[in-house]
Amino acid sequence: MTSPSTTSSASDKLDPAVIKIAAVVVLGAIMSILDTTVVSVAQNTFQDEFSTDQAGSAWTMTGYTLALAAVIPLSSWAAARFGTKKVYLTSLVLFVLGSVLCALAWSIGTLVIFRVLQGFGGGMLMPVGMMILTKAAGPARVGSVMAVLGIPMLLGPILGPIIGGALIEYASWHWIFLINVPIGALAFAYSYWILPKDNETSRPTFDFVGLLLLSPGLALFLYGISSSTEEGTFMTAKVLIPAVIGAILVAGFIVHALRARNPLLDLRLFTNSKLSWSVVTMSLFMIAFFGAMLLFPQYYIGVRGETTLLTGLLIAPQGIGAMLTMPMAGRLTDKHGPGKMVIPGIVLIAIGLGVFIFIGADTSYWLLGAALFVQGLGMGMTMMPIMSAALATLNPAQVPDGSTLMNVVQQAAGSVGTAVISVILANNVKGAVESGGDIAGAFGDTFIVSVGLIVLTLIPAFFLPRKRIVHDAVDADIEAKTPVIMH
Repeated sequence: MTSPSTTSSASDKLDPAVIKIAAVVVLGAIMSILDTTVVSVAQNTFQDEFSTDQAGSAWTMTGYTLALAAVIPLSSWAAARFGTKKVYLTSLVLFVLGSVLCALAWSIGTLVIFRVLQGFGGGMLMPVGMMILTKAAGPARVGSVMAVLGIPMLLGPILGPIIGGALIEYASWHWIFLINVPIGALAFAYSYWILPKDNETSRPTFDFVGLLLLSPGLALFLYGISSSTEEGTFMTAKVLIPAVIGAILVAGFIVHALRARNPLLDLRLFTNSKLSWSVVTMSLFMIAFFGAMLLFPQYYIGVRGETTLLTGLLIAPQGIGAMLTMPMAGRLTDKHGPGKMVIPGIVLIAIGLGVFIFIGADTSYWLLGAALFVQGLGMGMTMMPIMSAALATLNPAQVPDGSTLMNVVQQAAGSVGTAVISVILANNVKGAVESGGDIAGAFGDTFIVSVGLIVLTLIPAFFLPRKRIVHDAVDADIEAKTPVIMH
């Protein structure tokens, strides 16, 4: 007779069918995430090619980000209405079509428009992909499949500059977009063949009021926040006006969603305390993570004078560390709960980042590489277990809204983190220049903020489950308070 523990252990393993589906989702995620970072290294090229200034070329990144923010909230409704497979395939087509058009752009204006189209496709790839993976694996194996999905999420910011720099240097800027065509074609064919057909689609009531509040609210808020990187401060009309209007619209959506019968995004999921603590932990983590990721390339390029390509290679130890711990962390999260992974992971990140507080103009690359490796070990134990903590407690009807919610949080928190650290760095560098001080020291002072934010993440992480999450054991009052989403 097979013991329960043996059965549980066997059921925790990912079967070949789930691994194939995971490969499909990873292909789409790689394109979407790489394109968020790869364009950053082409900014000077766009300025020369299209005779524009820095503000004009920056819209190639801003337009893509705002399109992502606008379309992500639609993911849950679209998946319920048309099925995850159809939505995923359509997103792939839009993304690849946008990529081709970007490569054919004849002005900075057309490039920005085509980047927006690309963003509309890319915005649904991650949340819908997470829905597909979670459904295929089941709640008991969410940690393992999230670990697979987390690899492109962590490697994207590292590989983006390397790939973008190499393509621009050895081919042309057109190829940072054209490279998506063969990957996208492969992903479409593979998805069409591998993904199961959706047998359960419905005709949910479309929440127009929610859409008019949440999508433009997120876009305006993120536009205002991202404008602070150009302004060097939050206290300007260009930052405050759109950010405040966006925040008011989002607040209006929150009030609407708590009253509506079928809201665009069901915020009543927050009655699930495990999901709530996961969202808070993820928010703080993403603010700190994206803020720190901004500092590394700027230090290597701006202070040490390295090329974009070499900079990417110098940051690579972080990705190597993450790849080593992420699969293990996924399996252990399924068996022992996310809390036991996330807390030591945050400590490792803090230790790795702490080295950069003392950074100078000639600090050993070996020391910095070792620090990045330690930080990567921690990241592999942190990001996806937090995601798993949120999704593992949801029933199948709640997963679309849960997945969409976590992606909205990631997008917003990442933009906030980038903006906050950019403004702090700009002011620290300005102060160092005016006082004749060390610019490298300005980076060290900024890293203090990043370390502080990471340490702060320990507070909500303490409330994450530190034992195996058993879906059947989810509190009954959660099920009662959170109605099944009739999409």
